[in-house]
Amino acid sequence: MGTFRVQIEVGDPEGKRFQAVEALVDTGATNTTLPASLLESLGVTPYTTTLFELADGRELKLGVGRTWVRVDGQQEFTQVVFAGVETEPILGAVTLEEMGLAVDPVKRSLQPVRKYLM
Repeated sequence: MGTFRVQIEVGDPEGKRFQAVEALVDTGATNTTLPASLLESLGVTPYTTTLFELADGRELKLGVGRTWVRVDGQQEFTQVVFAGVETEPILGAVTLEEMGLAVDPVKRSLQPVRKYLM
C-alpha cells in the first residue's frame, strides 16, 4: 500500500486548544506518534513508558499519553506516543480504528467504516 498524508489536529487534554499538523497515515504503526515538543506544548503528559519496535528493527522506549486528535471534524481521545523532534507525525491504527476510519489505498484517503458489536 502506498502512503499518504492527511491534515489532523492535535488537542490539549481538555479539548480546548488544537494545533494542525500533517501526519503520515500508517496502518502498520500501532499508535499515533507525535513530536514530544508538540504534545508538551499542549499540556499532554505521558502516563507510562512503552518499548516500541521501529521498521528497521531498533527498539525505543517512549512515553505514552492520551489526548484529543481530530480528523475531518471527528475527534477522539486517543493514545499518543511522545517521539523525537525529527520524527514525522504518524496517524496510527489505534486512532483510525477508534474513529471508524479505514484507508482507501486507491484514492489515498480515509473512509468511514461501519462499527460492529457482537
